[in-house]
Amino acid sequence: MYWEIVAVFVFLFTYILIVDERIHRAVAAMIGAAIIVFLGIVPWEHLLEYLDFGTIFLLMGMMIIVNTARNSGLFEYIAIRTAKVAKGNPIRVLILFSIVTAIASAFLDNVTTVLLLTPMLLTIAKLMKLNPIPYLIAEIFASNVGGMATLIGDPPNIMIASAAGLTFNEFLMIMGPIVLVDMVIMIVMLYLIYGRSLKVEKHEQEVIARALDSLDEKAAIQDLALFKKSIITILLVIVMFFFHGVLGLEPAEVALIGAAIILFWSRESPEMILEKIEWPALFFFGGLFIVVGALVETGVIADIATMMVGHVNSTGEAMILVVWFSAIASAIVDNIPLTAAMIPLIKDLGATMDIYPLWWALSLGACLGGNGTAIGASANVVVLGISEREGIHITFMDFLKLGMFVLAVTVAVGLGILWLMFII
Repeated sequence: MYWEIVAVFVFLFTYILIVDERIHRAVAAMIGAAIIVFLGIVPWEHLLEYLDFGTIFLLMGMMIIVNTARNSGLFEYIAIRTAKVAKGNPIRVLILFSIVTAIASAFLDNVTTVLLLTPMLLTIAKLMKLNPIPYLIAEIFASNVGGMATLIGDPPNIMIASAAGLTFNEFLMIMGPIVLVDMVIMIVMLYLIYGRSLKVEKHEQEVIARALDSLDEKAAIQDLALFKKSIITILLVIVMFFFHGVLGLEPAEVALIGAAIILFWSRESPEMILEKIEWPALFFFGGLFIVVGALVETGVIADIATMMVGHVNSTGEAMILVVWFSAIASAIVDNIPLTAAMIPLIKDLGATMDIYPLWWALSLGACLGGNGTAIGASANVVVLGISEREGIHITFMDFLKLGMFVLAVTVAVGLGILWLMFII
């Protein structure tokens, strides 16, 4: 009991430092991790179990690929092409990128998706002289919503499918419609919130469109050979992501293989590429994994989850509890250990009720909960880290106010659809 209290105190202390923002969130997470290690709350031999190297190496590999490809002018090329399709309409850009992000996140890891799309989005906002913040927030929300649609879209879905024996097609048929509805609602919400700031006068839009038409996307290509190599490498990595199960490779291995290929093939300076890696984001994840690992190691997460679902009498009651608990908890802690703690509890409920709907409830809450806070999902941290590097700062509290609103509405709608599917 003593170590449970200490683990909770360290977690809350770390979270307060992150929210306060007077010190960088990476430093805050490292301070929390240092306290956990110093006190021995997580034994040294268990420490590596909680450091999710799959996430860290996936991020690192994709950052290397993106930073190398950026030197070719690839992202500027795609940005100009996309901006021309939007014809200078800011709302059309927001809708277009939200849809592209959601679709890509359904079939790729959402971290990979935002690593590829964020540089393009920032370039488009700069070209069109737009405030990039609404677009960055839309990208984050769309990546977390879209990732819910398929078995491979988000790590919790992979874990749930493995535990419950669910198929790719089942995810697509049950979670797909929820994603479609939630995406429409999310875009409408963002339009209502940011609509005025995204409106431009008709003559201004025409001026922007003419300015965009005058841009030559081919002129943005700085190194044609590297441009072609980057496209081939990225396509190869995407194909390997699709078939990583057949190949016997983890997503992190795919990313590192892609990174090695492009570094070897491009002959770009590794020092220049590696120094552009978002090291603060990687250290933030490492520290946070250890702090959350202390909650898992001491049984805090399992105790809370047991308390939440231990007194339900029907599938409907259990579904409501599982959805809202996993959504709120996933906004605060990483959804991977949370999902790991919830899976055996849901299995235990199988003795008294039909638990098939509960697997979908867990997927809904764990995936959409990431939209609640700036650190609720890996994609959030990556996008905000890239933005900060470009001088664009979105505060924790600003994100929280909008994120919790979006979380509440999309989760409520998703729960309603699940209720219609399984309870009524």
